[in-house]
Amino acid sequence: MRRLIIMVLVVISTMQFAFSQELYVFTEPASNMPTKSIGVRLTNEGMFNNPGFVSRTIPEVMFGFNKNLMAHAQAFLSDMDGKYRLEGGSLYAKYRFLSIDEAHSHFRAAAFGRISTSKRPTYTRDINLEGDNSGAQGGFVFTQLLHKLALSATLGYAHAFKDSDKQITGMPRPNNMLSYSLSSGYLVLPFVYKNYKEPNFNVYFEMLGKTDPSSGQSYLDLAPAIQVILNSTTRIDLGYRFQAAGNMTDRYTKNMYLVRAEFNFFNVLK
Repeated sequence: MRRLIIMVLVVISTMQFAFSQELYVFTEPASNMPTKSIGVRLTNEGMFNNPGFVSRTIPEVMFGFNKNLMAHAQAFLSDMDGKYRLEGGSLYAKYRFLSIDEAHSHFRAAAFGRISTSKRPTYTRDINLEGDNSGAQGGFVFTQLLHKLALSATLGYAHAFKDSDKQITGMPRPNNMLSYSLSSGYLVLPFVYKNYKEPNFNVYFEMLGKTDPSSGQSYLDLAPAIQVILNSTTRIDLGYRFQAAGNMTDRYTKNMYLVRAEFNFFNVLK
């Protein structure tokens, strides 16, 4: 009986990785991380823009409080302003308010919010709350799992906080931004699950867009990615995003690679 209970707890704690094709690289799904778990991420972003190459490092800690509520804490460091330094930080929370479960499929809906601070000068037409701007964001995400395919849609609205000391004279600065995305993930390996220690290999394709309501400027990025999950605890992501359409070209993330390592610890929160 004791072994049975332990096995059940292990299975429940790793259910997120049983549906690993929902672990999108550039967006968050409506599903949450396992209850009472802690995750640690380290992300590196490299941007190929004029006048050259710049990079950002994002250390992150994630908390799964229960099946419906999770939170992230991030710090942002980059060399975008001439030297490598701490730029700011962000708090993100997500609440899942709808779950519909069926055999080999489920539907999730969640609301999310983010508040960020950054000491970077405002150079671009974009509002990026992961390093470039201080502000707040809220929105909704909807995720549908269909066997090995997972589809997700996100709609959000961001507001940038005003700070005249960081405003570059003559540079445009948006106050609000509408964001939207459509993401797909497909589980390539294993063909059939035998145990939760098997490596997972997932492929992703995401479409990421934003619109400035005041100016009408917008963009749409395409973002292919691959992912490996080891031992149901370690995740490695590799992706690249590039602008496919739109007239908002003055921004940092339009040509960007992403490399991430994530480590998860289950049943550690009381």
